[in-house]
Amino acid sequence: MAAKTHRTAAPPAVLTTRALNRATLDRQLLLRRSPMSAKDAVTHLVGLQAQNTKPPYFQLYARLADFDPGELSALMEAREVVRTVSLRSTLHTHTADDALTLVPLVRAPRDRELRNFRRGLEGVDLDRLAAATEKFVEERPRPLGELREELLTHWPDADPLALSAAARCLLPLVQVTPRGLWGRSGQAALTTVEQWLGRSAGSAPALTLDDTVLRYLGAFGPASVMDFQSWAGLTRTKEVFERLRPGLLTFRDERGVELFDLPDAPRPDPETPAPPRFLPEFDNVLLGHADRTRVIPEVNKGRNGKGKQTYGSVLVDGFLDALWRVDREGGTAILTVQPLRTPSRAERTEIAEEAAGMLTVMTDATDHDIRFGTFVDFGD
Repeated sequence: MAAKTHRTAAPPAVLTTRALNRATLDRQLLLRRSPMSAKDAVTHLVGLQAQNTKPPYFQLYARLADFDPGELSALMEAREVVRTVSLRSTLHTHTADDALTLVPLVRAPRDRELRNFRRGLEGVDLDRLAAATEKFVEERPRPLGELREELLTHWPDADPLALSAAARCLLPLVQVTPRGLWGRSGQAALTTVEQWLGRSAGSAPALTLDDTVLRYLGAFGPASVMDFQSWAGLTRTKEVFERLRPGLLTFRDERGVELFDLPDAPRPDPETPAPPRFLPEFDNVLLGHADRTRVIPEVNKGRNGKGKQTYGSVLVDGFLDALWRVDREGGTAILTVQPLRTPSRAERTEIAEEAAGMLTVMTDATDHDIRFGTFVDFGD
């Protein structure tokens, strides 16, 4: 009688760093500009990093065909997208639906941040603080300083910074317009997301953590459990991936880390050309993974900023390879590109062409001056 043979499942395919780069860029709309609308792009990308007011606009310029900054600005005025604290307890621009449903799912980082202020909140009832904040900011949007002064009338012995930080952590607050509108400015004023949108979370399509993982993979995959946790600011999500595993593909990176992916998601040829792209000082493609080498080479780790200053990043052949900034002299916009290695003549030409297009759309300057030079000294 013949002995039975046991088949061993083939090991997961290995995806090189370059393969991961091209897959991520494709899903991030950075391999070719997409015809999708600004609202659809904000949805697809699961929000835009927005610590400052201009980065969301530059993020969409890098990704969308014929992008007009006025399109995103109009969405903000119409309250179809909002600026609110969400992923990693940082400001993001989200669709109204995601502001109502995604933000509560990723509350854990705000809870951790709140614990950092516990010494300044001794004797403060947090439920009362949340209720007092909600009542005050729903009367009308309030600047943070005004909110802080109001909370001090209830808890005069508490630390003022801790009080306002607690309000920010406890409640889903939005920065209302005109803050964040293109070509306009305004003091940051806060109200609750439901008050600003005029509807409750129950009016938006339900969203679960499982749904969020799938959306993340659609915009940032293939990715590991740690990648997702780094992006969302969450912990202990392995069980979510295990629950989803039967419907996902698995791979390994070159270090042996398990990666998950949607079966029908694009994974382009690693040699697919990647044109230069100018990213603002904050962009989730640079922050959306625990292992960022798929976009930031080890040699350039930490080089998109110095100290507390973060600069714009230039992707060349898909990877962080230069920094950029814009200065104004009268009616002239001066864009300086600082390469992190010596670019070829062809790369310089492509970078300059991309820079010229960006300046035409994203500034009101009558003249443009594109330079290659040094504006930050890394001391090496």
